[in-house]
Amino acid sequence: MPKRPTISKREAPTKRPMPTLSLEINNQSSALVDPEHAAIALFEAIHASGRFPISEGELSIAFVNDAEIAQVHADFMEDPSPTDVITFPAQPEMESAGEIIVSVDHARSRAAELDLPFSQELSLYLVHGWLHLAGYDDRRESDRAKMREAEQKALLILDEADRAIEFKVKTCG
Repeated sequence: MPKRPTISKREAPTKRPMPTLSLEINNQSSALVDPEHAAIALFEAIHASGRFPISEGELSIAFVNDAEIAQVHADFMEDPSPTDVITFPAQPEMESAGEIIVSVDHARSRAAELDLPFSQELSLYLVHGWLHLAGYDDRRESDRAKMREAEQKALLILDEADRAIEFKVKTCG
């Protein structure tokens, strides 16, 4: 029986293995309806693109209201105001890829203010959090420009992935 050909290291394609990533989704917002499917689709598309790699491990996502994110903002950043998204870095020794906390209330009000779909605004917050985990920062003006450019590239990945990413909120009535 002939021997199977092998590929030498020089001939092997240069392809990095995708890090293992699991999602823990915690919906603490009474306004958001079953965000799991949309969040998984969003993060799978960004992760599969390989464009913005993050650490291996469990990525924790929390959907909260303005009061809850304001408390986290006060506790960890000494700013008691509500904000759109807060990201905590990876802790590889604990098998954590990081944590992203987003305010559903903030996304709703900002989407209404800008006359944008709620899903688009909430997706932007999740992308923004992911990019922080991928090493992007937005504290300085020069860094903010790079972050905005990366956000647009990541949102384009979502568009090109042609995934149905629709976050739903409860309606009154």
